[in-house]
Amino acid sequence: MTTPYQQNRAEEVSETSVGELIGNISNDLSQLFRQEVELAKAEVQQEAKKAGKAAGMLGGAGFAGYLAVLFLSLAAVFALDAVMPAGWAALIVAAVWGIVGAVLYANGKKKLKNVDPMPRRTVDTLKEDAQWLKNPTG
Repeated sequence: MTTPYQQNRAEEVSETSVGELIGNISNDLSQLFRQEVELAKAEVQQEAKKAGKAAGMLGGAGFAGYLAVLFLSLAAVFALDAVMPAGWAALIVAAVWGIVGAVLYANGKKKLKNVDPMPRRTVDTLKEDAQWLKNPTG
């Protein structure tokens, strides 16, 4: 025995044309695609923020290194000038600050390697969507 609701629903389904069903599927796929694009944008923005922070660190390290090299180099050259010629003193100080700069550069570069430009979650969900389209019942 069927209820009036079930009979109504059965009539609706039987009256739905193939064109309407295809249109509904098309709309659903369009909406799904838009949502995937939004997810990809969000992931890329998140990674861009990481890259911006790393670039800011590199810029700050460069500026701090410049100021440190400028003033500490002068002070060290003057201090070493008391025990050796000024030219040798300046060369030694420059070599020390070159090493410091190399360490700062290496740390900044390592942080940039942690940035992942690929929207991994979006790729995974797109793969799932493609799999579903191949086999929508299972």
